[in-house]
Amino acid sequence: MKKAIIAVVVVGLLATMGFLATQRQGRGAVEVRVEAVGLRDLVDDVSATGHIEPKTHVDITTDVAGRIIELPVEEGQDVEEGDLLLQIDPALYRAGVDRAEAALAQAEANLAQQEATYQQSQRDADRLTALQARGTDFVTEAEVEQAVTSANVQKRLLEASEHQVQQADASLDQERDRLGKTTIRAPMSGRITRLNVERGETAIVGTMNNPGTVLLTVADLSVMEAVIEVDETDVPDIAIGDSAYVEIDAFPNRRFVGRVTEIGNSSIVPLNPATGSSNQAIDFEVRIELRAPPEGIRPDLSATADVITATRDDVPSIPITALTLMDADEYEEIPNENLPSAPRSDAVRDIEGVFVVEGDVVRFRPVEIGIAGENYFEVVSGIEAGTTVVSGSFQAIRELQDGSRIEIDGPAPEAAVNGDGSGGSDAAADGSADGEDGR
Repeated sequence: MKKAIIAVVVVGLLATMGFLATQRQGRGAVEVRVEAVGLRDLVDDVSATGHIEPKTHVDITTDVAGRIIELPVEEGQDVEEGDLLLQIDPALYRAGVDRAEAALAQAEANLAQQEATYQQSQRDADRLTALQARGTDFVTEAEVEQAVTSANVQKRLLEASEHQVQQADASLDQERDRLGKTTIRAPMSGRITRLNVERGETAIVGTMNNPGTVLLTVADLSVMEAVIEVDETDVPDIAIGDSAYVEIDAFPNRRFVGRVTEIGNSSIVPLNPATGSSNQAIDFEVRIELRAPPEGIRPDLSATADVITATRDDVPSIPITALTLMDADEYEEIPNENLPSAPRSDAVRDIEGVFVVEGDVVRFRPVEIGIAGENYFEVVSGIEAGTTVVSGSFQAIRELQDGSRIEIDGPAPEAAVNGDGSGGSDAAADGSADGEDGR
């Protein structure tokens, strides 16, 4: 008995639904959602992900190889400029200094000896030249020439000895410089954010093709930056000085205000020089300086940034879902003396526009849009505030044509004013906020 009753109810429901569908199909009406064009504050932004870096940091490497015999610092320790960071075994380089000092002393002794020899040769040449000038027979022309030549040779040897002293002195300076580089001190005040070596390990010198080992990193954490990777299509919209909101994963439910300080001039991943293309996405590095970084912030933390590229206050706007395209051949514009038409080119085959509600039918109206907020487009021309437009659904808008009949789903809309219903980032951005926003 119960099964029979259930079957009768189901059949009745199906019949009712079929009748309603038939009635609706007969009327040819499309069920839509509508919304009035309102005045809103819109914000256009570019979102990208990246990480946190200190604005100033120094990677410490070594110019001399050797075993680390002292390492008085630890990762996370604060240091002052000039503090000892590590000491490389100086024995080999101290021996080099001793050897260079001995070579310099020998060169100076040779110089003194050569100077005495030259002076003696010059006196002999002067004496023989004087005797020849008196016209005596005590000296021959050959003896005078030999004495003068010997003096000239000794002069050149003296000059060579002087250069040997200079060379030995330069070698000593070089060895002393190497010895000094075995002691590595902090180049600036900051915090040791990375320590890659331990006492007893061997520090390796880098080459042109092998940068060598980064021993440690000293960073100034007072000024921090969010380094984000922006797609090539969004980079032209960003300018130096644009304000931004940064969210750091380690500090949930908090936003930090920043400012764009640097935009990369070349892509992060270089193009293949052989093909002129890259297999990866073309992204550019953008740096955002945080106005008031939080306590406990560290390098390499994950971050997401919204760079504010444009704002509009109190402008007519339409839902993003309301904008659609119509083929130019299917649309014939009806002039409206009270409202200027949106500009369009004859070469464009698709026209951007919205469906405006006029009673129980819709009319396609071309519009020119400006910036895009999170949920709304700015309307530059084509329709005015207060106009009711079809806002959904996507499927319904795809079915509509100019002159289609509609059924409105829900109550009649009211025009939003000054940001009502915009949601998300369509609220006005305040780039002058200090520290954090939205905590």
